[in-house]
Amino acid sequence: MATLLQSSGRVLPLHQAPQARPTTVPGVYRAAARLLAVRGLYQGDFVPDVMDREMCIPHAFRPMSIVAALKCATTGDPHLTSLLSDEAIAVLALRLEVDGEGPLFGGIFDLEAHVDAWGDVESRTTESAVAVLEAAADANEVAA
Repeated sequence: MATLLQSSGRVLPLHQAPQARPTTVPGVYRAAARLLAVRGLYQGDFVPDVMDREMCIPHAFRPMSIVAALKCATTGDPHLTSLLSDEAIAVLALRLEVDGEGPLFGGIFDLEAHVDAWGDVESRTTESAVAVLEAAADANEVAA
């Protein structure tokens, strides 16, 4: 008996296979941390050169913001959202403080902006973003 992927005649790359996608919030954090560790933290909106004027590298292979990494971990695309990535963004936003404050409002765009603001702090490094994501994964696993 063949699965839908096998019967369609398409072979998906390993990073796009459904089994490779995280299914829990801690899994999303760990996958996003791995993405950032390899690709690097981008301080700005999602990925550099969003309009592809200077780069021809696919967006999922460029440095990316924390929000983009969380989205990419669940969908394979730093611009596409999912319920799981939204949940991970919301939980992470409540853990982070920017200038001593948490997120101002509870809408997903406000929560994304808060996480982006934390990642855009001038002294923020890829290593510190990876460490925060790993710590969030550990804390979330303990809480569950």
